[in-house]
Amino acid sequence: MVARAYTVAFEGVEARLVEVQCAVAQGMPAFSIVGLPDKAVSEARERVRAALNALAIALPSKKITVNLSPADLPKEGSHFDLPIALALLAAIEILPRDAVEGCVALGELSLDGRLVAVAGALPAALAAAEEDRALICPRTCGAEAAWVGATPVFAPATLAEAIAHFTGRQPLPPAEPGEVAALAALRDMRDVKGQERAKRALEIAAAGRHHLLMVGPPGSGKSMLAARIPGILPPLSAAEALETSMIHSLSGLLSEGGISRLRPFREPHHTASMAAIVGGGRGAKPGEISLAHNGVLFMDEFPEFPRAVLETLRQPIETGEVVVARANAHIRYPCQFLLVAAANPCKCGYLSDPARACARAPNCGEDYLGRISGPLMDRIDLRIEVPAVAYSDLELPATGEPSTSIAARVTAARQRQTARFANHPKLRVNAEAEGALLEDIAAPDAEGRALLARVADRFGLSARGYHRVLRVARTIADLDGADRVAAPHIAEAVSFRLALRIGR
Repeated sequence: MVARAYTVAFEGVEARLVEVQCAVAQGMPAFSIVGLPDKAVSEARERVRAALNALAIALPSKKITVNLSPADLPKEGSHFDLPIALALLAAIEILPRDAVEGCVALGELSLDGRLVAVAGALPAALAAAEEDRALICPRTCGAEAAWVGATPVFAPATLAEAIAHFTGRQPLPPAEPGEVAALAALRDMRDVKGQERAKRALEIAAAGRHHLLMVGPPGSGKSMLAARIPGILPPLSAAEALETSMIHSLSGLLSEGGISRLRPFREPHHTASMAAIVGGGRGAKPGEISLAHNGVLFMDEFPEFPRAVLETLRQPIETGEVVVARANAHIRYPCQFLLVAAANPCKCGYLSDPARACARAPNCGEDYLGRISGPLMDRIDLRIEVPAVAYSDLELPATGEPSTSIAARVTAARQRQTARFANHPKLRVNAEAEGALLEDIAAPDAEGRALLARVADRFGLSARGYHRVLRVARTIADLDGADRVAAPHIAEAVSFRLALRIGR
């Protein structure tokens, strides 16, 4: 007789159902696991054996074979321990087979029988709900998995509790969702003195998710400005929070089962590898661009990133998803992020200061910013210079708007976009509109169309650049509460695109 349990294997954010088959037969005593397991899965037999010994459950002196089906799907991770143990216990008739087969299980076993937290409980719960099965997971993962709400989640702390649940001696209550993490006190835009044009660019970028490049000397406040973007972005919607949390769950970044409504803010160092930024490595894990999904990816010292890393951003920026290709799998991750990049004007950083610039000016600036390719720059909607702030200005009282005022306008603009794209469920912000829809929602008035035609002819805008100007103008009109894109909106959008003549 063969007993069965069910678990999942992860392919990106998708959890694929895996059938764990266990057969106990006559023959030389052995315990083997087949079905393309990795090292962590193969070692499960020792953890399972030790955990059962801790519960005074002796394995029979027979041949035990565990098959993970489908056999051609790679199985990675320690979360296979619990389903293997449950299938084995059902095979030796300690647990009822029907009860075990009605659940999806995942969890790592310690040698004393405790269940250790694993990554991926949230997508596993979604897979269990689709199969109309309950989910069994470690106690520390229960609050996270319960957010799905479409299937019961039972979270034992030990293997003994799981056995008592299945045998009916002590049924477990369904786990409750974790608390929504409170929005932390964010940095206020009011702290930034001066830089009014940069603040306006940040407001437009946040309202329509338009990518932004800031160029300025060291100490001009580029990082300070970027750190205040989360304070002007609206909280994640319920759907966005679930999408983002699934990626963070796979990476083990969810704490105590709580889901945050704060948009992610990721700031990788410029020495980060391509796998760290785009995704890949062992198990093709999500990279920084996916961890920033529905949030902000801040890349300081932008030209210092390896050229290959920068060029791999082109396709994710355009499509909102990234495919991590490997010989045996193609893993797809969502990555709809707001790119905020910062750069010095040259290697030394003082190109605009004749007293401090190097002897190679202005060629040093062209060479340095030339590391950003034209096709990549063409995908950046807003480009601004951030001048140095005089030390005398730092002693003046703060006069700028607080983040709450800017956030109110950004939220109102986002709400207009939500209403506009109500019949287009895959679209959320103006930066995603294209084709006939973009021409419809961002069609400027006669004066604005004439201005845009003159700019496109004079400065040789590419087709992508032309449409990106329309998207930015539509966002500026939303911030103004205007139904129609007018010439002033076009003019402001063009001014941000042509502020730095690097690409078009």
